[in-house]
Amino acid sequence: LSLGEAKNLPTYPGPNKMRDCYCTVNLDQEEVFRTKIVEKSLCPFYGEDFYCEIPRTFRHLSFYIFDRDVFRRDSIIGKVAIQKEDLQKYHNRDTWFQLQHVDADSEVQGKVHLELRLSEVITDTGVVCHKLATRVLECQGLPIVNGQCDPYATVTLAGPSRQKTKVKKKTNNPHFDEVFYFEVTRPSSYNKKSHFDIEDVDEVDKMEIRVDLWNASNLKFGDEFLGELRLPLKFLRQSSSYEAWYFLQPRDNGNKSLKPDDLGSLRLNVVYTEDHVFSSDYYSPLRDLLLKSADVEPVSASAAHILGEVCREKQEAAIPLVRLFLHYGRIVPFISAIANAEVKRTQDPNTIFRGNSLTSKCIDETMKLAGMHYLQVTLKPIIDEICQVHKPCEIDPVKLKDGENLENNRENLRQYVDRIFTVITKSGVSCPTVMCDIFFSLRESAAKRFQGEDLFLIGDLDVRYTAVSSFIFLRFFAPAILSPNLFQLTPHHPDPQTSRTLTLISKTIQTLGSLSKSKSANFKESYMATFYDYFNEQKYADAVKNFLDLISSSGRRDHKSIEQPILLKEGFMIKRAQGRKRFGMKNFKKRWFRLTNHEFTYQKSKGDHPLCSIPIENILAVERLEEESFKMKNMFQVIQPERRVLYIQANNCVEAKDWIDILTKVSQCNKKRLTVYHPSAYLNGHWLCCKATADNTPGCTPCTGGLPANIQLDIDGDRETERIYSLFNLYMPKLEKMQEACGSKSVYDGPEEEEYSTFIIDDPKETYKTLKLIIEGVATLEQEHAQYKRDKFKKTKYGSQEHPIGDKSFQTYIRQQSEISAHSI
Repeated sequence: LSLGEAKNLPTYPGPNKMRDCYCTVNLDQEEVFRTKIVEKSLCPFYGEDFYCEIPRTFRHLSFYIFDRDVFRRDSIIGKVAIQKEDLQKYHNRDTWFQLQHVDADSEVQGKVHLELRLSEVITDTGVVCHKLATRVLECQGLPIVNGQCDPYATVTLAGPSRQKTKVKKKTNNPHFDEVFYFEVTRPSSYNKKSHFDIEDVDEVDKMEIRVDLWNASNLKFGDEFLGELRLPLKFLRQSSSYEAWYFLQPRDNGNKSLKPDDLGSLRLNVVYTEDHVFSSDYYSPLRDLLLKSADVEPVSASAAHILGEVCREKQEAAIPLVRLFLHYGRIVPFISAIANAEVKRTQDPNTIFRGNSLTSKCIDETMKLAGMHYLQVTLKPIIDEICQVHKPCEIDPVKLKDGENLENNRENLRQYVDRIFTVITKSGVSCPTVMCDIFFSLRESAAKRFQGEDLFLIGDLDVRYTAVSSFIFLRFFAPAILSPNLFQLTPHHPDPQTSRTLTLISKTIQTLGSLSKSKSANFKESYMATFYDYFNEQKYADAVKNFLDLISSSGRRDHKSIEQPILLKEGFMIKRAQGRKRFGMKNFKKRWFRLTNHEFTYQKSKGDHPLCSIPIENILAVERLEEESFKMKNMFQVIQPERRVLYIQANNCVEAKDWIDILTKVSQCNKKRLTVYHPSAYLNGHWLCCKATADNTPGCTPCTGGLPANIQLDIDGDRETERIYSLFNLYMPKLEKMQEACGSKSVYDGPEEEEYSTFIIDDPKETYKTLKLIIEGVATLEQEHAQYKRDKFKKTKYGSQEHPIGDKSFQTYIRQQSEISAHSI
C-alpha cells in the first residue's frame, strides 16, 4: 500500500481551523498499520508505504482518518472501505477515494449461524397451526467496540415483541445455542399475547424473521448495534428446515443522505495479489526451465530474461525471480549472466548499470532481501539519532530560519556526513557474502568489457569501481538514508526538517561514492558545491576505493558473527505473568518488548531497566496460542526450559505474525528446540488442548516448520513459481508477439519491424524454443487451475461457514463458473 495524501478535510470548529491527522490501515476493523501524525493541516501528506502478508481472510480493506485534539483525544473524520473483490479494480493505480461517514451501520462485520424449522402442529381439537423454531447457534468476527465486545442477539418475527439470548462476555466469537419459538398461525381460541400470530396461512410468505446483534454497553447511551439479518419465511415452503451461515448486514435506515464531498478525499495506491499454490511437483517443468536460465547461451534466450522482456515493469519480474533464485542458491550465476550481457550492450562506460534494466532491478531486490540486516547494523543507530536530536543542518541561505547560523549548520551537517561515511566505509567486513559475490562478478565484467585483458597496463581503472559503487552507494545506502522508512530503519516517514537533513546527507554520500573526477560539478546548487569542498581530500576517495575493493574481492571469507547486540524488533505488547513469584497474580500487563540477536526482554516503558530477560538460546519454540485459552486474539507463546511459557498478545494479526517469524528465525539454530508443543494454555489443573493434568506433559501438537536462518531457505519456491506463472499468463499476448518477432528475425534480415523492436532477441531460434516451452508450461498449469476451480465449485456449499449467504465475491464466482460451464457444454 502507498498512502499518499488527504485533501479538503473539514475544518476544525475552533479558531485555528487546522487539524492534526493520522491515517490507519485496517483489515475489516483490525488496525494493522498507522501513519505518523501530520500537524496543522487540512491536506496532510503522508507519503508512507506499507507491505504485509495477510494471515487471515477478510472482507474489507479500510482506511480511517483520525484527528487528535489538544487533549490528545482521537476522533474519526471519515473512512475509505474497499471490498476485497474490488481490489483488482484499483490494482497499482493512484486513485482518489472520497471519505465516507463512519457510524454503526458502516461498521457492520461478522457472520451468524442460524437454524430455522417451520413445523405443523395439530391441536387437541384437530386444528392445524404453524410454529417456527429459530436456533441462534453462534457468531464469528463481530466488531470490537471501544475495546470490548459483550454480544447478545435478539430475535423478532413481527410486531414489537422480541426474544433475547444471554449476553456472552468478552468475546467477538460468541456461542449462544439458544432456541426461540414463535406461533406463525394459530387456532381461533388461542390468544396468548407474548407470541405473535397470524390467522391467514397465505400471510406466512410475507413474513420475515429478524435477528439483531448488539453489544451490551455499560454506558448510559444504550447498547451498540453490531448488525442484523432479515430472512423471509417463504423459503421455508420448499424445505421446512434450513441451517446456514449468513453475513450480518447494516440496518435498512443506515444510509443517510450526505454529500459525497463533505469529508474530503484520500489518495491511495493498492497492489493486492492472491495466488493459489499447488504442491511442488506441479511446478517442476516451469521451475526447471527458469533455474537453468544462467546456463542458457545467449542469456536473452532464457525463460527468466524473457519474463523481464514481456512484463510491463521490470520490477514485477525481478521480485519473484530474485526470491526463486535465492531460494535455490542460483542468484549469483543468474545475475552474473544477465549483467555480463548488459555490459556487452553498453557503449559508454559512464552509463554502466544506470538504466532500469532487469539486471539493475534484480540486484536492487537482492540487496533489499540480503542486505536489510546489514543496513540495520550500519545505519540505524545514527539515523535514529538524527531523527531524535533535530540538529539544524540547512545550508541553503534562502531556506535558513530566523536565528540559525549558516556556519553552525554546515558544521552539524559535515559531522553527520563524516560519521555516516566512516561507518559505511568501515562496514566492508559485514557486507553479506551474496552481495560481495555479485559485486565481484560486476567488477570483472566491466573491467573485461572496457579495459581489455591486461587491466593494469591500461589507463583509468575507475570503471571497475563505478560498476560496484553505482549499486552500493547510488541504489542501496543513498536511498536508505533518504527514505529510512522504506528500508525499515524508521517506522514512519521522517518529519520535514529531518527529511531535509537526510536529503542533504544522501546527496553528499552519493557523490562521495561515485568517484567522479569533478565532484563539485555534480551539484546544480552552488551551496552544495561549496559544502562539498570539505570532502575534496584524497583520503575520502581512497577510503571509498578500499571499501569497494573489500566488498568485491574474490575468495572473501565470511566474517565472524557480529558480537555487539543488534536491535531486531521492539514495541508494546500485552503479556501474562509467568508465575516467577510463588504467590503472584497471573494477570495481564502492557510492556515494552525488545528483541536483539542476544536476548528477548521486556520492561515497563521504552528505555527502562528490563524486568525480564530471556537469552536467545533459551527460546525453545515460538508458536501461536489458541483463542480459547484466554478469550484473546493474536496471542502467541514463547516456550523456555523447564516448561516455562511466556504468553503474549500482539496488537493485531500482522504484528503477531511478524513477531512469531522473527523470534523463530533468531532462535532457529538452538540445539534444544522442541518438536512438539501445547497449542492451548495450562489452566485450572489441565491443558485445555489435550486435557492432560500434569503441567510437564510433553506437547500434543508438532511444532510448525520454523524459518531457517539462511535467507536461501526463508522463501517459498513454489509460491514464487506460481507468481511467475501468473505473470506469464497475464502477458501471454506479448509472449505470442515475441514468438512472431523470432520468426520474422530468422527469415528476414532487413530493418526490424517497429512492433518487434522492443524485444531483445540475440538468437531467434533459441528464444523461440524457450518461448514454446514457456507457453506449454503455462497452458498445463492453467488447465490445473481450471480443474481445481471446477472441483472447488462442486464441493463448495453456499451458506457454509467458508461462504456465508451474502458473500458477494462468492456470488460473482458462482456466476463466472456457471458461464464457463455453459460455454464448455
